[in-house]
Amino acid sequence: MRGLLVLADGSVYQGKAFGAAGRAVGEVVFNTSMTGYQEILTDPSYCGQIVTMTYPLIGNYGINGEDMESCRIHARGMVVKTLCDYPNNWRQQGRLEEFLHSNGVVGVAGVDTRAITRKLRSQGTLRGVVAAGEWSVAELLELTMTGPAGGEKPVVEQVTSTQIRYRPGPGPRVVVMDFGVKENILRWLGNLGFDVIVVPAGTGAKEIMSLHPAGILLSNGPGDPKEVGYAVRTIRQLMETRVPMFGICLGHQLMGLAMGGDTYKLPFGHRGGNHPVQDLATGRVYITSQNHGYALAENTLPASNIHVTHRNINDGTVEGITHRYLPAFSVQYHPESSPGPTDSEYLFQRFKEMIQHHTQ
Repeated sequence: MRGLLVLADGSVYQGKAFGAAGRAVGEVVFNTSMTGYQEILTDPSYCGQIVTMTYPLIGNYGINGEDMESCRIHARGMVVKTLCDYPNNWRQQGRLEEFLHSNGVVGVAGVDTRAITRKLRSQGTLRGVVAAGEWSVAELLELTMTGPAGGEKPVVEQVTSTQIRYRPGPGPRVVVMDFGVKENILRWLGNLGFDVIVVPAGTGAKEIMSLHPAGILLSNGPGDPKEVGYAVRTIRQLMETRVPMFGICLGHQLMGLAMGGDTYKLPFGHRGGNHPVQDLATGRVYITSQNHGYALAENTLPASNIHVTHRNINDGTVEGITHRYLPAFSVQYHPESSPGPTDSEYLFQRFKEMIQHHTQ
């Protein structure tokens, strides 16, 4: 079946469709990871996006039941250079094509992903449509202008929990504000012995405090942080309680907004497993996994309250902050993704130590 990727600037890339039939509108982004396509597709942070993989061979180790970051695919579509038809891995339980088909997601293979990536790097991310079938280019181009890129509801509302979830543990209680939390973040908290409660993004400060948290984690998630203003207000109220707080990715941006800073949209974002970040206190550089399209504007962060702790080596963007007087810190990257592979686990240990100190 014919597969098409049509961008809002009129560019058309024709290849072979795989996965489900149909069409989907989304923000076209690229990811430079060599592995991890299953985790990328099931990461709720990709809700509303069409992911182009820069690595040329995708699907070679198949799909398994252990590497899911959520219960389903959240990306709106997938674009690859070469799709592996015959994967081979001892953990394999299925093929990528079957995985997309069962989730109703359109994929396009056999296109020049280098050309797409170069375009997005020079022009910034673009709206686009992936389509499988005999759709007219004119119709698809019009859809890039008019169709909803993320669905009818705001993207965080599409991926957050609909009810409180419990993951009992023997240690202190951590409440996770779920803006699209990845499964591996919850695994890390469980491995550290925390008693974990996951609450929907719209849960208020009073209800969160009624759960008696020893710590609060602000999760990753999709979209523009300014569209989650209700969460910013809640985080500001929670910070007044002085309960230790740790923010990751979108949670980092929301914490920065709650502290009085501002955010802005990056031209093409940071998506991949090889982004160098420097810890400004030690000078050490970490190789990090990232997935975000927005960043904190450093010149808006009030220096009286906020200390910048980490910086991106490639473009100088803010990668970590801490409050000077309150037990609250955050990072823009994903320490649970382990690209180092264990370089950034100290951040979870720091959160644990902060909680232990606070509860003594």
